[in-house]
Amino acid sequence: MNKWNIDSSWTLFLDRDGVINERKMGGYIESVEEFKFLPKVVSAIAELSRHFQHVFVVTNQQGIGKGIMTECNLLDIHTYMVETIENAGGSISHCYFAPELKSANSEMRKPNPGMALQAQKDFPTVDFSKSIMVGDTDSDILFGMNLGMKTVRIKTIEPITVESDLTLNGLRELVEYIRI
Repeated sequence: MNKWNIDSSWTLFLDRDGVINERKMGGYIESVEEFKFLPKVVSAIAELSRHFQHVFVVTNQQGIGKGIMTECNLLDIHTYMVETIENAGGSISHCYFAPELKSANSEMRKPNPGMALQAQKDFPTVDFSKSIMVGDTDSDILFGMNLGMKTVRIKTIEPITVESDLTLNGLRELVEYIRI
């Protein structure tokens, strides 16, 4: 039995870069060609999505705000990502993104709660006390903490100033941790 008593009424929120795909340090994933899944992530998401009510991707994408890429570029990347996961038997309920610049302090940008609140508005059964946020940065962990979610940090080279409930090497370890 898993330590958090996770059942099919729970929701999983996933950051994208560094959790689902390789991060481009100092830059942005601008095309499908640059998007590379991390090892074992597709099969892990496929397994996780069968046991969670919803799986959402929540991602800050200020490359759009900077004019480096367009929403069209991002939608192409997300379509590729979701279709690959679906072809492996998984499901992503929705991808939410914040295109604003960090300096804009938008409610949509993590650690602010906008993307989660939009997910709850779109999918009213979402209960943050029965949700997990998985990310690789402090803003991801703060996003989850601010909403009362369980938090899981994926190890990265990012500096850590905020402790998560759990730290793992990747999504495959989350599958094992909750003993699905």
